[in-house]
Amino acid sequence: MTTTTFFTSLLNVVCEMAPYLLLGFLIAGVLHVFVPQRFYANYLSRKNRLSVLWAALLGIPLPLCSCGVIPTAIGLRNEKASKGAVASFLIATPQTGIDSILATFSLMGLGFAVIRPVAALVTGVCGGLLVNRLVSDDEACTVEDNSRQRHPDSQSSSFSSSLWRVLRYACYDMMRDIGLRLLVGLVVAALIQVAVPDEFFLSFGSKPLLQMLVILVIAVPMYICSTGSIPVAAALMMKGLSPGAALVMLMAGPAVNLASILVVHKAMGRRFTMIYLLTIVGFAVLFGLLLNATGLFASHPSLFTACDACCTSASALPSPFKLICATILTLLIFFALTMKLFDKFTAKKPSAPDTVVYRVEDMHCSHCEAAVVRAVEDVPGVEKAKASAYANTLTIKGPVTEAAIRKAVEGVGYMFRGKAE
Repeated sequence: MTTTTFFTSLLNVVCEMAPYLLLGFLIAGVLHVFVPQRFYANYLSRKNRLSVLWAALLGIPLPLCSCGVIPTAIGLRNEKASKGAVASFLIATPQTGIDSILATFSLMGLGFAVIRPVAALVTGVCGGLLVNRLVSDDEACTVEDNSRQRHPDSQSSSFSSSLWRVLRYACYDMMRDIGLRLLVGLVVAALIQVAVPDEFFLSFGSKPLLQMLVILVIAVPMYICSTGSIPVAAALMMKGLSPGAALVMLMAGPAVNLASILVVHKAMGRRFTMIYLLTIVGFAVLFGLLLNATGLFASHPSLFTACDACCTSASALPSPFKLICATILTLLIFFALTMKLFDKFTAKKPSAPDTVVYRVEDMHCSHCEAAVVRAVEDVPGVEKAKASAYANTLTIKGPVTEAAIRKAVEGVGYMFRGKAE
């Protein structure tokens, strides 16, 4: 392995993904600003199969990670969404997103870009139907049903203000949320490309199920975002990983992790959590086996172009357009991570009198921060609230008791640890 080869591989992968990621982030920003949460609740409140289907369909394009989706799901539950619809939303949403679908197409071809959302839809619907049948209302609704989640999702604003919010979410908030994991995924993909021997996974022989089990053991406990998993899966396929095992990584890795399992267990109950986990793992393996059994990868290689997208032997540089997009993406990630580091070092310093900093764990993204802030905003005495997922802090200004803050934070599924030292 040489440094030149590594950076050439990294450049090719970044250039291939950058145009699609920037477009996906922009569309995600439009969805975030112009589609309020109450819109989703209106379609999920009926206790029937249709609400389960709607939950998966509405969740698939949303760029929510496996932890960020949990407060949104709890909010939907408090808006009277059915327990099956909540399960369907929890299972389907983290597996994909408009950004990850476009990025999947860029690196892994049309086949995977189509299979991912279809698999997420089927998995979410089946999981929701199982929850509707096997989990009672009392067991599923263990979160407090109160008015903290019932507030307008957005304020009326001018078009220019809305456009600024779209750009801020696309170019800053999402970069803070997934920038580091995306960067790690790109670097790991480049390392795999240049350091792992060709056809490494062929040593498993005719045991694709063993490959899938190995992937599950690695991916399920870890926190992997749907976008960051793409370059890693593409690079592993070039080293002999079966398409089915790559699909297992793309499905199970982003959909669940150890932190989300613990939070779902606390918020939704033991039986709900078992169905949630087993549905994700079971259907990931099932779809992986089906993809291998159908032979689509062998019979239609043009639909699965991971090798071409990650190729490091090409002597020509990427096109100017891709280089510009890669430069923009790199600068946005660098800026977001710099601000994230700055936020981590300044979050524990109260900036005004009557201000208290509390420690809150299990926050992982801007959606988690927003959920915690919304939960405490309506607590009597709170004048201002700010949460930081990266410093694990919640800063409260106003005469309010610690017990009231604890109740609000734990009511939306997060771990309250008292005052920060």
